[in-house]
Amino acid sequence: MKQLSQHRSNPDLAKIFLSMIFMLIVSLPGRGYSQNDSDLLPVLVKTANTFSSIIEDAKPAVVNILVKKNAQEDSNGKTIHQNFFEDQLMKEFFGSTPVQNKKTTEKQARYDNGSGFIISEDGYILTNHHVVKDAVEITLYLQDKRQYRAELIGSDAQSDIALLHIKANNLPTLPLGDSNTLRVGEWAIAIGSPFEFIQTVTVGIISAKGRSSIGVSEYEDFIQTDAAINPGNSGGPLLNIKGEVVGINTAFMTQSGGYMGVGFAVPATMAKTISNRLKEYGKMTRGWLGVALKDASPEELKPVTRQNYSAAAKILRVSDGSPAHNAELKQNDMIVALNNVSISGAADFRNRIALTEPGTTVNIQFIRAGKQRESEVRLKELKP
Repeated sequence: MKQLSQHRSNPDLAKIFLSMIFMLIVSLPGRGYSQNDSDLLPVLVKTANTFSSIIEDAKPAVVNILVKKNAQEDSNGKTIHQNFFEDQLMKEFFGSTPVQNKKTTEKQARYDNGSGFIISEDGYILTNHHVVKDAVEITLYLQDKRQYRAELIGSDAQSDIALLHIKANNLPTLPLGDSNTLRVGEWAIAIGSPFEFIQTVTVGIISAKGRSSIGVSEYEDFIQTDAAINPGNSGGPLLNIKGEVVGINTAFMTQSGGYMGVGFAVPATMAKTISNRLKEYGKMTRGWLGVALKDASPEELKPVTRQNYSAAAKILRVSDGSPAHNAELKQNDMIVALNNVSISGAADFRNRIALTEPGTTVNIQFIRAGKQRESEVRLKELKP
């Protein structure tokens, strides 16, 4: 599944953006190109320079991750790769065919590459869980050719986020932005370091937000982008036009093994919460409400829309002794908001509950028998 990406110099990148923006402008309805349109050139040059500056500022904080893992061999001596892209759960999504039902006989070392980025001057790095899964040794390479042995602080398979640390100071960093303010159509810049000292840059737009039910991880709230994300770029940053990290590049959609223009990134706001928990506890702790949910159907939404809400999560089941049970939430209640902020559906509500610190009291707004109600709930910790 590893694919090579062609590395372009900044002059080439500037030319690409000049061409893209120029074609966009001259193709507007009623707009034709004239040689007298020289007033557009400064705008195009300024835009290209902006992209180049963002990329140059970001590159020093993007790292290559070399992971040493124990690989198993089957009875025929062929290596079994049980990584993210060959897992049975990923088979249909990524179009790969995992090796199954093999009898293992011995182990030998193998190496995988991925990307990550530095979030603090004292050496904390974010990447994907699947990049460092089953690692016995993790080595980081910075753009300036420095090399460090990394410690795994914590890893969360359910969101595909991992936090690493290296013993260094005064490191270049990337700021985590507010992914909640993203709008579809904004520029998106994906940077990765799939090989030692070699970085790649791709550019596109934010294609969609809040994508779930994809099958990549258990808690999904993906940003979708058409900026190319390849396996070696997993764990690298997705930047906005301000140079802020708005997502962690995680996966791409394929049917043939090639890129299809559909990539996914974990939102920076979610990654920030998870990384803080990993740093504090060494693991991810999640809030637990104790309900089974589904998105409300169009027919079920009628009493919800009368209360000026556009989406709801219908309670299918309440677990005995759960926080929801103690707060007297009931089957068929239609949850519409959490802490007075509207939800966009069952997955959104589930993610927001999970990201809330256990022991926190939250306010849940819901519709019952056509009337809006509210209940205070003290969340417990979700057990594995």
